[in-house]
Amino acid sequence: QVQFVESGGGLVKPGGSLTLSCAVSGITFSSNRMGWYRQAPGKQRELVASASSGGVRIYYGSVQGRFTISRDNPKNTVYLQMNSLKPDDTAVYYCNTSPSMGTSSWGRGTQVTVSS
Repeated sequence: QVQFVESGGGLVKPGGSLTLSCAVSGITFSSNRMGWYRQAPGKQRELVASASSGGVRIYYGSVQGRFTISRDNPKNTVYLQMNSLKPDDTAVYYCNTSPSMGTSSWGRGTQVTVSS
């Protein structure tokens, strides 16, 4: 059974940085494109970054130039380095494959709050 376990969130001031981690099990990690998603209060979940096993990275929306996605295939782990954080980045962050798997595949996510 697939499992995504996100960690690393927290409260940070505007302009600060955080690094999120996601441990993945139950799938052949190296065969899947992985993504980081986020869901802000009252909004739909959105994809913010994705990375292929070969290292091709795509960024979506306002995170371009501020966020960096990376992955460690032997460790089945994907990371999201977030710099220059803004209050609009406040959300619950999730990882999943890209495109995502079924509704029941989502983990609990990790809360990121950007506030002074």
